[in-house]
Amino acid sequence: MRLFKRKFIKLLALSLISSMFPTSFLVASAKKVINPNLSKKQKEIMFKEGTERPYTSDLLKEKRKGFYHCANCGNKLFASTAKFDSGTGWPSFSEALPGAFKTKIDYSFGMERVEYHCAKCGAHHGHVFNDGPRESGKRFCSNGLCLIFKPE
Repeated sequence: MRLFKRKFIKLLALSLISSMFPTSFLVASAKKVINPNLSKKQKEIMFKEGTERPYTSDLLKEKRKGFYHCANCGNKLFASTAKFDSGTGWPSFSEALPGAFKTKIDYSFGMERVEYHCAKCGAHHGHVFNDGPRESGKRFCSNGLCLIFKPE
């Protein structure tokens, strides 16, 4: 009986939400595709907005020319020329490729931060700060597990 009540409440809530939002919004958010080859930790970071421990990414020492892609969908995100050592323990970039990300405000940890997600698949990658070293003044602080580096 208890299980029936839960299912009924979920169905009622879904009906209420669908009447409040356009169908295309619900379909778009429901079609998020997760790459089955991702590790448990990658899924936690990319789809539950987690983070990896600092100084654990192999990409911190990557110096070759090439591009960084989304580990979930393969979308091209950063050029290696935008990478710099921020000293924070996470791969950092001064700028993203045009249209690579969508952003939202994150109020977790009692502060306001700008969180960025892959524009193609919606996977969380990190936060962008206004303390970067180059003309953009931006620091895209990325979880290395969310990235795949492809050398030129």
